[in-house]
Amino acid sequence: MDFSLAPELEALKVKVRDFIADEVIAYETDERVTHHGPTDGLRDELVIKARRAGLLTPHASRELGGLGLSHVEKAIVFEEAGYSTLGPIAMNIAAPDEGNIHLMEVVATESQKARWLEPLVAGHTRSCFCMTEPAPGAGADPSMLKTTAVRDGDHYVVNGTKWFITGAHGSAFAIIMARMEDGSATMLLSDMDRDGIILERQMDALDRCFTGGHAVVRFENLRIPVEDVLGEVGQGFRYAQVRLAPARLTHCMRWLGQARRAHDIASQYARERQAFGKSLGSHEGVGFMLADNEMDLHISRLSIAHCAWVLDQGHAGKAESSRTKVIVSEAIWRAIDRSAQILGGKGVTGETIVSRIFADARGFRIYDGPSEVHRWSLARGILKGRE
Repeated sequence: MDFSLAPELEALKVKVRDFIADEVIAYETDERVTHHGPTDGLRDELVIKARRAGLLTPHASRELGGLGLSHVEKAIVFEEAGYSTLGPIAMNIAAPDEGNIHLMEVVATESQKARWLEPLVAGHTRSCFCMTEPAPGAGADPSMLKTTAVRDGDHYVVNGTKWFITGAHGSAFAIIMARMEDGSATMLLSDMDRDGIILERQMDALDRCFTGGHAVVRFENLRIPVEDVLGEVGQGFRYAQVRLAPARLTHCMRWLGQARRAHDIASQYARERQAFGKSLGSHEGVGFMLADNEMDLHISRLSIAHCAWVLDQGHAGKAESSRTKVIVSEAIWRAIDRSAQILGGKGVTGETIVSRIFADARGFRIYDGPSEVHRWSLARGILKGRE
């Protein structure tokens, strides 16, 4: 078991860390960070910086202009990028684009890659992934999918409503999950400016770290040419797993960086702040919280590294990604919460970035599958005797 990093990866880690510190963190107080996330103007400015630094879309293949990082390598790079709330946006590794890039590299045709994927990898466009629906549609249970796609000559006609669609406002295109007439599911690609796509409203959310925020999107007789089907008809649920297991893990990587940032800020405050005749951190009640933070961050990093290794071996990693998603989402939440507590009044105001990290991170225990659903899935595997 060797935990050392290859010299090239260590150098990349330092390069990303320096880029985030020198080029990105200063933008966190920019007025273009709105209630619905960074504006596209701010995103474009940050993307230019990452492109100049040679750090744009590093998870994409080298053929497409990325660095072709393995999952284990992504764990190192994405954590460093996540140290700033704007780091993933700058480096074009934020959700949903990061997961869409991974999926399309595996599934899309060459013409689809040229039309949609290549501009996405280059940072010129954004995308969204339209799967989640309001009740009684699909949420944690994808089998409840209500949006339909009906064949009509050389087109599919799509009808339905999606919500909590991250980045829909400003996206160039969408990947849409729809139910077919035989009950199977299919993914379809569509430009967002087509007739039949209605952006009903933006949703108010705790987080503001995603460009475009989250939206309610309605499809009303949206006509999509048959050549714009992503992959094979009827294989949508299978492709969702191709996308979701790695995407769950990259969420963990990025959020680990955020939690480490909160912990660092709290640790520095605990060294400097005086209370009852000594530094705040000298009091066991605070010192123990810092120790617990360090343990939660360490456990998270190890879990991520193991799941990344499993994926790099070519395994689906469904159970491993579920387990890691629960471990990390709950561990980083504890660390961020403790950090806010240590900071006292500063922790619940805009005096530091911690209050924003706190608000942004709460959703992580819900999206990409609530902890309870992953526990249920893991329990079923245990009862079936899965090793």
